[in-house]
Amino acid sequence: MHRNVYTHTLGTLCSVLDAYSTVLFLADPPFRGGTVFRLAGKFSLGDFIDPAAVIEPGKGLVGWIAKNNAPLLVPNFDQRKNHLGYYKENEELRIKAFMGCSLPDGQGVLCVDSKRQYSFSDKDQKLLHLFAQLIAEQSANFGKGKTLHTIGEYYSALKEVYTLRRRHSRWADFLREFLGLMVSATGCDYGVFCYNDTAANQYVVEGETAPLVWKPRMQAPAFSVNSGAIGWVCRNGEALFSNAPGGMPESSLFGKGVTTPQFQTVMALPLQMQRKTRGVLCLAKESPLPITEDTQDFVRMASEHLALFLENLYIKCRLRDVSAAATELRSQYEHNRQELEPEE
Repeated sequence: MHRNVYTHTLGTLCSVLDAYSTVLFLADPPFRGGTVFRLAGKFSLGDFIDPAAVIEPGKGLVGWIAKNNAPLLVPNFDQRKNHLGYYKENEELRIKAFMGCSLPDGQGVLCVDSKRQYSFSDKDQKLLHLFAQLIAEQSANFGKGKTLHTIGEYYSALKEVYTLRRRHSRWADFLREFLGLMVSATGCDYGVFCYNDTAANQYVVEGETAPLVWKPRMQAPAFSVNSGAIGWVCRNGEALFSNAPGGMPESSLFGKGVTTPQFQTVMALPLQMQRKTRGVLCLAKESPLPITEDTQDFVRMASEHLALFLENLYIKCRLRDVSAAATELRSQYEHNRQELEPEE
């Protein structure tokens, strides 16, 4: 009934994780003494998923997830030991990796697979779980007759966010477009990203959609982690959502001495890397803005993607530094060896 909406969501997930197929199974009423799970949505780069697929708890990998209500990651899928149960013909023989998780309260199972081994990681599993929560909320909204317009806009925005990494290799270009997308999708007036410099106990502005604190031809401004709402998120590593009718004081975003508009809506989220808060994404609006669960889920998923981009950038920089150090050591070794060789 709602497969078109699910297909949109599953297509976004497939693109994000660079998967071959994504499938959604939802619990059906009791059948032969126990619940079964029927295919409710699918998205695949092929045309081999069985639209009539039904999974019984405990049968195959999908059934294991349904029975145990637990996530599962199989980086090296072996068809001789396990089976999926949602492909027709011999397409399952080409699958090399699988990942899945249950929806809240055992409502269903969300799965992705790939034709490449070791395609999915623990971070991908976390992202899959967020999608499962969103799909569960979609199902609840169907039952309550709520509009899907906002949800559809969020998914469209997420799809754009997830393509940024492929379009931009430079951090500055990525961040500028990312902040613009976030402000547009949420209806906010202002967006800013700050890097948490833990060694100096300060956070540094790296990008903003309007020049509130970073004026042209000036160095990136830095503020103490003990000041402002952003500093609070840096210290505590917790998200902040506020839409108080009276608004926040003009000095509350960055701290005393920094005057900004009196934002009545503020959403500030920590970006976690290696279990530490490395940055804060903040979105704000001068007028009141409803902060629904869909809005919170959207900004959390987008911030997770921003954190992934930062982590990948960090790894690339570390590899470049190691490579440069190795080249320098090799050069020094050759130089010293030549000096130590006796002259003939």
